[in-house]
Amino acid sequence: MALTERIGRPEPEEPDQPRGRGRKIARYAVPVAVAGVAAATITLVPALADAGTPSLPKITAQQLLTKIAASHTRTLDGTVKVSTDLGLPDALSGGAADGLLSGAGQGGGSGSGSSAAPQTQLVQLLAGTHQLHVSVDGPDRQKVSVIEPTAEYSVIHNGTQLWAYDSASNQAYHATLPAADGADGAGTDGAAGVPTTPQAAAEQVLAAARGTASITVDGTARVAGRSAYELVVTPEHADRTTVGSVRIAVDSGTGVPLKFTLLPKGGGKAVFDIGFTKVGFGRPAASTFAFSAPKGAEVTEGKASGASGGSGSGTLSALAAPTVLGTGWDSIAVIDTGAGTAATRGSGGQGGADAQSLLDSYGTKVTGSFGTGTVFHTRLVNVLLTDKGTLYAGAVTQSALTQAAVDGAK
Repeated sequence: MALTERIGRPEPEEPDQPRGRGRKIARYAVPVAVAGVAAATITLVPALADAGTPSLPKITAQQLLTKIAASHTRTLDGTVKVSTDLGLPDALSGGAADGLLSGAGQGGGSGSGSSAAPQTQLVQLLAGTHQLHVSVDGPDRQKVSVIEPTAEYSVIHNGTQLWAYDSASNQAYHATLPAADGADGAGTDGAAGVPTTPQAAAEQVLAAARGTASITVDGTARVAGRSAYELVVTPEHADRTTVGSVRIAVDSGTGVPLKFTLLPKGGGKAVFDIGFTKVGFGRPAASTFAFSAPKGAEVTEGKASGASGGSGSGTLSALAAPTVLGTGWDSIAVIDTGAGTAATRGSGGQGGADAQSLLDSYGTKVTGSFGTGTVFHTRLVNVLLTDKGTLYAGAVTQSALTQAAVDGAK
């Protein structure tokens, strides 16, 4: 029988655990930010699950949450399959989507013109299916490679050094990151970017779900050759959010999330699903994180800054930090794009103009006491751009966005 509980705080850690670590869900996202509000919201496929259902001891939802939070697994090497289906029009499923997602970030970006920059390349994970190779050695060393049939794109974080290399164009991107503040040894929070491991995705959702969702222990599964418990997280009071439920497969031995699946409230296939197809928890060789630009490669030097909130130090600043309205599932990111519509923006604000052009082509016009605007719908994230150049985005309904715009106009 399924056990359902309201998410609360995990049980206290044992006294001999390092302070601050036992209560933190393991973080493995590469410390880069991907341009675009949707990328910050989707925190948002499937790994190939092995045949057979393992028999495991019964466990409550609270006990499993505690197991995740207390996990001390800091090293891994594995293959990850990522699939995203936002229901975008074909014209926006490729590079054209970058215009919509990055348009709002003009004026707050890192200023890199390199096609190898993470905020340019990793946006591709917002559509289609991709295979990644992920290596992690604690909070200071990670490598993620996007494997394509004829090329490879890699992001390597080694201490304060961040490199990205695109083999197709022989271009490299380099930035020196600020030193981690040492608060919890993390410094690898991917909240501003596309999660590249099930752990990163699970961390974002469980943080948002605390106190606002029910969680169910719903059987077991075998993922990447390992036995796992299945969690189902369901938003409470879901009248504003577009999230239906989230399923997380948690390794029974280590407490590490192995697979993450997000289903929309409207039903149908998963919007976002990420999981290991192969994984080991040994320490990768030090040479994995060593990188120097190949001879003849074009190298662009970028700027990096620590993200606000402490745990995101080492994150590239891809766009100006948004204002966040609300908490949990129905939070809404608000960004002033610095440009209104053609009638209000004058001669500046090309980023907002590009976003408005795309929204005009595929969006729906709306009016209200906030003025006029355009709403762009996906299966999870909805976006409203007002005629004054303010962009509202979140995994929320259209009415929630327009109400936020009304409140913002007061």
